[in-house]
Amino acid sequence: MARYGTSAQKHVESAMRRRKRGTLRSGRSGKRVKSRKQAIAIGLSEARRKGGKVPPPPKRRRSRLRKGA
Repeated sequence: MARYGTSAQKHVESAMRRRKRGTLRSGRSGKRVKSRKQAIAIGLSEARRKGGKVPPPPKRRRSRLRKGA
């Protein structure tokens, strides 16, 4: 079974095109995106927001700091 839907494909395509033109910007900072991987991640997150068929983002692992010892 397919992991990503056609909606996700369109969003990633669009993000890649915007990166190539130099108009793709990242979240809060608004810096221009140059990385291919970052462009794909932005496209997938846009698809997720629109309700496309995209698996959930990977969970972040927290490193616990031990005090003392």
